Amino acid sequence: MATPTSTAFPSQAQVVVIGGGIVGCSVAYHLTKRGWRDVVLLERRQLTSGTTWHAAGLVTQLRATYNMSMLAKYSAELFPELERLTGQGTGFRTTGSILLATTEERWTEVRRQISMARICGFEVHPISGREAAAMWPLMDPSEVVGAAYLPADGVANPTDVTQALAAAARLGGARIFEHTAVTGVRQAGGRVAGVATERGDIACEFVVNCTGMWARELGLRSGVTIPLHAAEHFYVVTEPVPGLSRDLPVLRSPDDTAYFREEAGKLMVGFFEPGAKPWATHGIPDDAAFVTLPEDWDHLAPYIEMAARRVPLVRDLGIQLFFNGPESFTPDDRYILGEAPGLDGYFVATGFNSVGFQSGGGAGREVANWIVDGHPSMDLWEVDIRRFMPFQGNRRYLHDRTTETLGLLYDMHWPFRQVETARGVRRTPFHDRVAARGACFGELAGWERANWYAPPGVTPRYEYSYGRQSWFEHSAAEHRAVREAVGIFDQTSFGKILVQGRDAEGALNGLCTADVAVDRGRIVYTQWLNERGGVESDVTVTRLDEWSFLVVTSGTSIVRDLDWLRRRLPADAHVAASDVTNVYAVLSIMGPRSRELLATLTDADLSNAAFPFATSREIDLGYALVRASRITYVGELGWELYIPTDVATHVYDTIVAAGEPFGLRHAGYHALNSLRIEKAYRHWGHDMTDEDSLLEAGLGFTAAWDKPGGFIGREALLRQREAGISRRLAVLTLDDPDPLLYHNEPIWRDGELVGRISSAMFGHTIGRSVGLGYVRRPDGPVTAEWLAAGAYEIEVANERFAAGASFRAPYDPTNERVRS
Repeated sequence: MATPTSTAFPSQAQVVVIGGGIVGCSVAYHLTKRGWRDVVLLERRQLTSGTTWHAAGLVTQLRATYNMSMLAKYSAELFPELERLTGQGTGFRTTGSILLATTEERWTEVRRQISMARICGFEVHPISGREAAAMWPLMDPSEVVGAAYLPADGVANPTDVTQALAAAARLGGARIFEHTAVTGVRQAGGRVAGVATERGDIACEFVVNCTGMWARELGLRSGVTIPLHAAEHFYVVTEPVPGLSRDLPVLRSPDDTAYFREEAGKLMVGFFEPGAKPWATHGIPDDAAFVTLPEDWDHLAPYIEMAARRVPLVRDLGIQLFFNGPESFTPDDRYILGEAPGLDGYFVATGFNSVGFQSGGGAGREVANWIVDGHPSMDLWEVDIRRFMPFQGNRRYLHDRTTETLGLLYDMHWPFRQVETARGVRRTPFHDRVAARGACFGELAGWERANWYAPPGVTPRYEYSYGRQSWFEHSAAEHRAVREAVGIFDQTSFGKILVQGRDAEGALNGLCTADVAVDRGRIVYTQWLNERGGVESDVTVTRLDEWSFLVVTSGTSIVRDLDWLRRRLPADAHVAASDVTNVYAVLSIMGPRSRELLATLTDADLSNAAFPFATSREIDLGYALVRASRITYVGELGWELYIPTDVATHVYDTIVAAGEPFGLRHAGYHALNSLRIEKAYRHWGHDMTDEDSLLEAGLGFTAAWDKPGGFIGREALLRQREAGISRRLAVLTLDDPDPLLYHNEPIWRDGELVGRISSAMFGHTIGRSVGLGYVRRPDGPVTAEWLAAGAYEIEVANERFAAGASFRAPYDPTNERVRS
């Protein structure tokens, strides 16, 4: 729908949305729904002309994770609402969908998804191949092991939905201008000040970059890193199929890399194939619109043949349309939302990995909430722009990773699955040494990290499954070595922030739940909260001297935490925060014999009296000077050693050479995870996020309630403490030693669904799977008495297993071993 010619081009607006696809129009509509009428949307060509116009129109709600499923669910609810509001059709039809599994492992995955669907409130039914064929008569069920049927899924018309969103936005007061290219974003004082266009500048408070595959280039003009790359994406439409039902369910067969849907009496067959073809590596033309790319039968022919195994009629039907159009893909196959670090008021909603149509409604709602309220209404860390590292905007990196990410949507979503492309970007000083010791590396934020160690004669390579993977027993041996003797971990990927200045203590104390006004050399475990009491970060703070503090966080959180910290440091304070992650390598020496080992290498007194828990000081080690911090994430006596990178390999060699008499063993991150889960140590991003309060996460013990000046979130916590909490993180331990827990498994109490597992691992010391998960009580506060009174089950792949529940760690709940 063209912009009325009578609409004058504005010189100011509260929000400017750039991009007129489904996501941009959704953001504009939801802003007006929240009561913001001064909204302008600018589209450089025509609405939908980027990639929305050629979307397949699938409305399938069950995604890989709970939060992404809930966003897709909202989109399905939105389409009928738009029709009622605007009177415009969206083409939405409820046809249902069928998700096929043709291998036992895929069937395990689908059954796990069925379990998660129950948490989402979806109607879902496990069905047989024969039942699937009864609903989809053109399908060959002979190889189908099982399937999931979701009756509320459907299809819609992407162009019609976008036009309905635009109409709804206009009804709310938004102004939409087509054929208006944005050439830049104006900045002043570290925040957005306006946009420059070919028709003149518009002053504004907020900008939302919804430009799809153009978003990276537009972001670079403002110094904003938006890691995405375009790739060729294919579907074919057959000749008409006589008698084909208009209400045929959407059929997804990920083992065949294909989906099928009815399209005007024909079959549309789309593909998410491995070995994708990146497009326009050196930039997309600014004037590109409604882009179609050349046919490539050589590339697609093997996948058409795979699709024909499932629907044999595809071999006999003529192809009426071979469509090849670009879509944008991100390095981790998850889209990008949120406020850009370092530039206030610059929001991003892009990089949808070919699920923008299904997710655009929910994504637009949450970006609007983020702008209006200062935060989204749900946990969105997995799609937060701050999860990316600066290097991930590198064009060559994105090109190479995109060959893999397109196919990930339909690939197996194995536990612990590692990306295979664009690897080796960030290596610790110890990389080659631990590789020689048999390290099998995983990738996190670009870091190559030793996840487990292969013993002699074993190839350090993942062999994936939903059961006990090839590394299970090797990691168990690492786990036991840390519990019984001593282990060495390379934890260089820790994020490290140096906070300095004469006002550093006061500034940090206003952010930290704990009191960091401590003596030099003390380590404080603390959280940073938002005004709602939600946990923004989980860190340790070490006082180095009167004016200096070292903040240590996880490797994935460094961009987010540094951005959050800088935004909240008082403008008039004498304090600065710097990323010093790459200044120090980190070795963690953990286990009951760690003191004995290190004592042979240093003159420092490591006794409990001289070097108590939560103490940090510089010590000599070998010929070097390192910072030794007595802290733990595994629940044993031990030290984290912060080592200047120039002496890092010397320190490593010195420790390893002395370690054999003490039973020193190299240990990886899988062992770290199994060790920490037995201690119920939380992991930010899984077990707590900005939507989980400190009290709900069971971390109220860190709060210094009466310290001078208080801390952000204190008042919200006091109200919550007074009222009682109806939701609380608990430790769930399976009775049966065989099932494995991973994430998002439903928690049942006395036959009622009360929560889901947030993180889990097999606990090798206790011999069973241990999970952390939030349980909710509908009729009162979650207390230890209420928790103990219930009978619990965890649902794993559509089967329930008895479990115990507690607020206490199953291993050393009194911390005697840590403080020994």
